[in-house]
Amino acid sequence: MPDPAMPLTGGQASAPGPLLSDLYQVIVPRAIKFAEVGATQRTADSVRYLRPRDLHAPSIVDPENGDDSDFDEGEWLTEAPPQNLIQAGDILMVNAFGSRGPRLSLVGPIRIRTAVSFALLVLRPIVPIEPGHPRLIMAFLRSSPQLRRLFTSMHGVFRISPRALRGLRVPSRDDALSAVLGELDFAGDQMARWHQEAENLVDDVFGESEDPLEARRSIIRAGQLIRLRADAAAQLDDPGYIARTRFPYPLAQRWREVEARMSTDDRDRAYKAVLDAAEALLGFCALLVAGLAQETGITFKALKSLKNKISTQPGGPGFGDWTRILQQAASATGAAGLDADHPFHELAALLVEGSDADQAATRLAGRRNNHAHGRANEPLPTPGALADAFTDLALLFERARFLADWSLLHVTSVNWDRLSASETLGYRRLTGDHPVVPTATMVVTGADRIEAGSLYLADRDQNLHPLRPFLTCEICEACSSWSIFHADKENGQLIQRSLEHGHNYPYRGNEAALRTVGLR
Repeated sequence: MPDPAMPLTGGQASAPGPLLSDLYQVIVPRAIKFAEVGATQRTADSVRYLRPRDLHAPSIVDPENGDDSDFDEGEWLTEAPPQNLIQAGDILMVNAFGSRGPRLSLVGPIRIRTAVSFALLVLRPIVPIEPGHPRLIMAFLRSSPQLRRLFTSMHGVFRISPRALRGLRVPSRDDALSAVLGELDFAGDQMARWHQEAENLVDDVFGESEDPLEARRSIIRAGQLIRLRADAAAQLDDPGYIARTRFPYPLAQRWREVEARMSTDDRDRAYKAVLDAAEALLGFCALLVAGLAQETGITFKALKSLKNKISTQPGGPGFGDWTRILQQAASATGAAGLDADHPFHELAALLVEGSDADQAATRLAGRRNNHAHGRANEPLPTPGALADAFTDLALLFERARFLADWSLLHVTSVNWDRLSASETLGYRRLTGDHPVVPTATMVVTGADRIEAGSLYLADRDQNLHPLRPFLTCEICEACSSWSIFHADKENGQLIQRSLEHGHNYPYRGNEAALRTVGLR
C-alpha cells in the first residue's frame, strides 16, 4: 500500500496539497440501535436520522433553509449520541464504496438536530475553510482513482480507514476550479428540478379532467415550456448551434454563412465560405493573442513579424501569419508567468505543434493558397474537397470552443464614481450571429480605466482585457452593417478589413494608437 501522505493531486509545478487532518477532524459515529431509539412519530424533540442512502445530493439541507424536499420524509430518533450529531459545514462520507467512488454531501443550514449512522464518516472543519474549497475536496474524494489504492477492497467494495483518510493529501484551494464545480452542481440541480416538473405533469395528466381530449389540451399547454427547454438543450449537442449562438459575433456570422452555402449546390461559394471562415477564426484568435500580449508585456517572433508587416511592408497579414502567431504563442517569453486561468494559455494551446488542430490549419492554409492562385479545384471544387475542408473547419471550431465561455464586449459608455473608485459600464455583448443586441450594464473596479467605444475580451471570471487597436468596431462603410475590423495593408496603403465579410477601405481609426503598439 502506498504512503497515505503521498501527494495525489498531480501537476508538475503544483506544491503538495494539505493533509486532510490539517483541515478536518474525522469523526467515527457510534452504532445506533434503531429498534430502541427509533421514533414511532415525529415530535418537536425528535432527531432526524441519516443513512448512506440519504446522501443523494451534493448538500444536505432542510426545507426551511434549502430545497431538499426529502429531508422531512426520512427516519427519526428519540435521542442520539453526541458524536453522531452533525452541524453546518460538515462533510458526510460513506465509509464503504464501490467502483464509482464514495457518496458525499456537504451539510448546509439545518434548523433541527440531525444524526448520522455508523456507516457514515463525519469530516468536521477544524480551521476556517474558504467557500468553494470543500466542494473541491469532495470532488477529489469522490473521483480520484488514486484514492482506491489507499483502502482495502473485498469483493469490489472499498472500506475507508479513518487513519488513512486523515493522512490523505487533498487539493489546495483553487477558486477557479471550485467555481466550475459549483456551476456544474447548479446545472445538475436545475435539470433535476426540470425533470421533476416533467414527472409531476405526467403523473397528473387527468388531475383536472377525466376527458382524454381535455387532458391532451391541458398537458400540451402546461408542458410547452418543458418541451422548449428540452429542445434548446438538445441543440447544444450540435457544434454548429454553439458556433452560431455562443461564439463571438464575427465567427458566429462566418459559420452561419458556411452552413447556408453548404446547403446549396454552389460548391465554389461554399468552398470559399469555408476557407474565409477558417481564416477569420485563426485571425480573430491571433489578434486576441496580440491584444493580450500587449496587455501583459509578452512578445515573440511571429508577433514582431505581424507588426513589421503592417508598419513597413506593402502587403498585410494572411492565413500563414495568423497560424504562426498561434503556433508560437505557447513558447512566448513571459507566458509561463501568467496566472493559470489567463485566456492567453487556451489560445496558445489551440495550434500546438502536431495536434489535430494544427494539422487541420495546415491543410486549410494549403487549400487557401491553392484556391487564391487557381492552382486546384478548377473549374469547381470537387464534393470531396469541399467535404474535407468543412471537416477541418469544424474541427478548428470545436477545438476553439473555449471562445464560447468568453465574451466580446463593445463598451458603449463609462461613468466613473470617484468615491467608490468604480466604473459603471454600458456594453453590448457581441455573441451569436447577429450584431443587434441589447445594451447591459456592469460595475468594475481596478487600476485600469475602461475606454468607451472600445472592444474588450471578458474571460470566464469577467476580467476585461483591452483589444484596441488590434480589433476595433464601427458601421462598415461598404455595407452599413456593424463590423469588427483589424488593421491591414494593401498595395502599401493602410486599410481596415472586416472579419465578418472582408470589406475594406482606408483606415479610419487612431493611427497614433497603432504606433503605440508597433503597428505603424
